[in-house]
Amino acid sequence: MWKDNTAIKRAAAKEEQVWINPDLLPAKEAFEKLNITMANIEDAERRLDRFAPFIMKCFPETEERNGQIESPLVPVPGMQSVMEEKHGAKLSGRLLLKQDSHLAIAGSVKARGGIYEVLKHAEELALTHGRITENSNYADLASAENREFFGNYTVQVGSTGNLGLSIGIMSAALGFRVIVHMSADAKQWKKDLLREHGVIVKEYESDYSMAVKEGRKLSDQDPMSYFVDDENSVNLFMGYAVAAKRLKKQLEEQKIPVDAEHPLFVYIPCGVGGAPGGVSFGLKQVFGDHVHCFFAEPVQAPCMLVGMASGLHDRICVQDIGLSGRTEADGLAVGRPSSFVGGVMTHLLSGIFTIQDEHLYPYMRELEETEGIFIEPSACAAFEGPAKLLCYPESQAYIREHGLEGKLGQAVHIAWATGGRLVPESVRAEYRKR
Repeated sequence: MWKDNTAIKRAAAKEEQVWINPDLLPAKEAFEKLNITMANIEDAERRLDRFAPFIMKCFPETEERNGQIESPLVPVPGMQSVMEEKHGAKLSGRLLLKQDSHLAIAGSVKARGGIYEVLKHAEELALTHGRITENSNYADLASAENREFFGNYTVQVGSTGNLGLSIGIMSAALGFRVIVHMSADAKQWKKDLLREHGVIVKEYESDYSMAVKEGRKLSDQDPMSYFVDDENSVNLFMGYAVAAKRLKKQLEEQKIPVDAEHPLFVYIPCGVGGAPGGVSFGLKQVFGDHVHCFFAEPVQAPCMLVGMASGLHDRICVQDIGLSGRTEADGLAVGRPSSFVGGVMTHLLSGIFTIQDEHLYPYMRELEETEGIFIEPSACAAFEGPAKLLCYPESQAYIREHGLEGKLGQAVHIAWATGGRLVPESVRAEYRKR
């Protein structure tokens, strides 16, 4: 019975913890149970390449990367030292930051999956109606005539904020009519920014799940509307997964090996699960058993932990165990996990850390003070993994059972920063005071 599960009892008590996935399998065995493969990632990568001319034309800030929406991978030695001094971290390897917080256009990890899904939908419409072929210059899609064509169609999505920004900004650039259904947790500045781009924002007093439910219902009533389903979208998932191949290239450029003697640990904040799930799926495809993927969730909204530890996935929500789902980590304020992502991660995910809201702001300030990098509070959940990896008996046992004890000195730890670049300075100042 799930009520007797130790991890769920701790979650119900709002305790910080690490849950180690008992169903983790060797990557090869795990992939044999799935019907999505590296071929799906490569298809997504090619589609993004086709759209590069369009992206450069509409978003000149991407020209230096030839229309590729990608983020820096940087060492953060100052932050690592502070984590060891103040938070008891015992990392002997290197700590890096993947700055999806600074991705072009949408300023968050959602710029990967959200933008990819909008582009895929636009491509399908344009191909079906003979406006392009796959050999066309996709920059032509930015013409007034094509914008008028896309204006006949609507794109809708439910969001706590960052996914709405990525969907809204890219859909508006193409000319789509866009409606973003925002939960009560969404920050006002994100709503304001969307409206500046001409996006219709519908606000709800309830949580993320209700915003998604209402958005899906309204979209289903309109045959010209397309709903981006954050809970179940394979397209979103594959857009995120492309990140893994690009990370591999960045590691190679920095001469950082990933192999049996040089393990890679990656820690990603988790809301409904799409972004961390897609990135982790890609990483396991690229690095196999040499990468160890962990999610990080707030103690009031550990929906993926509750879903996976119980085995119920989307048939249970955090409110069922007495939690509010409300958190300062607005992008992670999700009560019910994606069953699709939970199913894919069943045999691939190493574990999940949970974090109290009060620890997000110290991480945020320390990163800015030591490295001059600002990320939003929800992104700071990523630091809880490297800070606590060697502090919990459960994760210590994981290290031993996977033969990693003598290899941690050569390990690389990546905290995946999921958002922050677009946060207004007035809001940043407010965060710094907390």
